[in-house]
Amino acid sequence: MRRHSASELARLLADSITRLAPELLPHGKKDSSEWRVGSLAGEPGQSLAVRLSGARRGVWADFSSGERGDALDLVASCLFGGDRKQAMAWAANWLGLSETTSTMPVQRRPVQEKPSNSEELDREAQQRRAKARRLWHDAPAGIAGTPVEAYLQGRGIDLRALGRAPGALRFANAVWCQEVHRPLPAMLAAICSPSGKLVAVHRTWLAQSPSGVWAKADLKNPKKVLGSFAGGCIRLWRGASGLALGMAPQNEMAIVAEGIETALSCAIACPEHRVLAAVSLSNMASLKLPDTITEILVAADNDTGNPSARKALDAALSQFAQQGRTVRLAMPEIQGRDWNNVLTQHDEHKGPERP
Repeated sequence: MRRHSASELARLLADSITRLAPELLPHGKKDSSEWRVGSLAGEPGQSLAVRLSGARRGVWADFSSGERGDALDLVASCLFGGDRKQAMAWAANWLGLSETTSTMPVQRRPVQEKPSNSEELDREAQQRRAKARRLWHDAPAGIAGTPVEAYLQGRGIDLRALGRAPGALRFANAVWCQEVHRPLPAMLAAICSPSGKLVAVHRTWLAQSPSGVWAKADLKNPKKVLGSFAGGCIRLWRGASGLALGMAPQNEMAIVAEGIETALSCAIACPEHRVLAAVSLSNMASLKLPDTITEILVAADNDTGNPSARKALDAALSQFAQQGRTVRLAMPEIQGRDWNNVLTQHDEHKGPERP
């Protein structure tokens, strides 16, 4: 019997994903075209979504941890601690493609026990926050001449057009990456609470190619957040007023995007406006903004075809409107694109289109 490749097994598993997902994650629930569960440990919840139908069936993402992959990755992550070789053997057996019928020992992720009282919860949150603050303060201020500046330029974001680099970004030469079990260079972004206190740090691990080009590291999850940040955001650009978010002038308009690169692309296109990165779509609806910001332009990615993303986006739009703000939505015309794609494809002499 011939040996099947990883891509073949992933495709065959995806074809049987409506049977596989409930078996791997039995405490999940079907939500439209997705199987939703709390995490790879399998507890009830909504953070992890597995696509059950369509061209993307078998694709999954954990919106809390940032982990994602195909159907074979799901087997590896749920049962074998990420080991794809063991997952391939299990998959061949499960699909009836193997001559052996022996069972394999699995390494299911344990469901994290929640602390029994609020004091323990507070202590854990404080420890993560303290770790995030140490990481941030240990990194030198400013990104001029660092790999962060080179990485952003490679994404079409030339901060010289703004006259200065956002203070919310820093470069750290060695940040521990659990995925590869060693430190890697990283772009750091400060996530601040509504009061302006640093509560979490967003990490984007970077790598340099043999030709000297800096880009995101080749990881399953090159971006992760350290610390809890509900309601907070990355304050990337202050706009024409130059004032801190808490001092935003009356009747100001702010641009809110999901990710850092998209937000910075909007700042390049519309430097007169304040620009904020919500870090995630699920957090966008939780943003706490001053009442003086009376108009919000949401610079969204075109995630057409992704019901969960659209649901989170609509929730944010609705929440801003309920707060009495004027809300506008700007989205690239092409499916799968974001405003950074628009920026990089536009002629540099003409400048990017305004969202």
